Amino acid sequence: MRECYRPNSVWIVWFTVFTLITTGCTSQVLGVQATQPAIQAYSESPAVKQPTLTPFTTGTLSPSATLTPAIPALTPTQIATSTPTPDPMSIAALRRGTYPGSDIVIVKELTAAIGYHRYYAYYLSQGLKIYGLLTVPNGDPPQGGWPAIVFNHGYIPPKQYVTTERYVAYVDYLARAGYIVYKIDYRGNGNSEGVAKGAYGDPGYTIDVLNAVASIKRFPQVNPQKIGIWGHSMGGFLTLRAMVISKDIKVGVIWSGVVGSYPDLVDIWHHNDLYTPTPQPNSPNWTHKWFDLYGSPQENPQFWKSISATSYLADLSGPLQLHHDTGDSEVPYVFSESLAKGIHAVGGTVEFYSYPGDDHNLANSFGLAMSRTIAFFDKYMK
Repeated sequence: MRECYRPNSVWIVWFTVFTLITTGCTSQVLGVQATQPAIQAYSESPAVKQPTLTPFTTGTLSPSATLTPAIPALTPTQIATSTPTPDPMSIAALRRGTYPGSDIVIVKELTAAIGYHRYYAYYLSQGLKIYGLLTVPNGDPPQGGWPAIVFNHGYIPPKQYVTTERYVAYVDYLARAGYIVYKIDYRGNGNSEGVAKGAYGDPGYTIDVLNAVASIKRFPQVNPQKIGIWGHSMGGFLTLRAMVISKDIKVGVIWSGVVGSYPDLVDIWHHNDLYTPTPQPNSPNWTHKWFDLYGSPQENPQFWKSISATSYLADLSGPLQLHHDTGDSEVPYVFSESLAKGIHAVGGTVEFYSYPGDDHNLANSFGLAMSRTIAFFDKYMK
């Protein structure tokens, strides 16, 4: 299953024409029809292809496709001045929220794996029960408790999502490395309560992630000072947003992330969850709502900056590691490359690894990418 929902071709053509007429923009929504399969659960480590990697440690980036102009960081004061009543998706609005989380309630213990226990457990987010897979290493925790990782999965049709059937290998690697891992299901996904409205036009999933961070900090065996976060694709979008909102997250890793600015999501992403239906199938798409309320990115750049996590990179809560296939047909490689440049420009800590000839899930380089992921978490949390 691919990470992103695709509208039909007629809808793509209509939206492209609408955008060109109303905004005067010359950018086009590309219509590539990729068919990359989702990564399946592994029973053992897959074979590792050794790609040429480009660690982003010196500030020199490899050549890439043309980037849209960098978006300068905005202060909350600037944003508040230009948009007196911020949209609920704005970073300023989300920062004003409270995310207490709750105690994590274990519903049942699942079959144990080598080196760790597995539990089906939920926490509360805005009064909703959000379920997830919780893993706890065997043995006594280190002094202060185990380090923990909130795990944000990519887009899967919410009613098809099954907690124990997705991202099994990813969780296994992290759990066996000595981390408590909480792979959350988001509202409306699987058995989680609430309505699944998608990540990009509604703050619900972001709020679920922030409440998961607060909840895992309360878990008795967790060291509350050592909380990390991991995200793939749509989960990368949520990871980046959480890291510019919450200071409780010490380190993050993103694979193939939807980490472009909102103008880039509108202008250069050929298919995306911008088109995920709301509960009312005939209601306007949220991009249409924003265009109607605030204007296009060209007409009202301050609004579009206010909802983009990339406008707040100086506020990242910790180091960030990025992984991306150079030819990713699902999420543009340029998103990660541009993010790495942006973090470097504000003096942040970032590692960026490119994987030529792989895919959206880094299936050919899975073992290598996971080993780099674990090393990065170890560096900042152990």
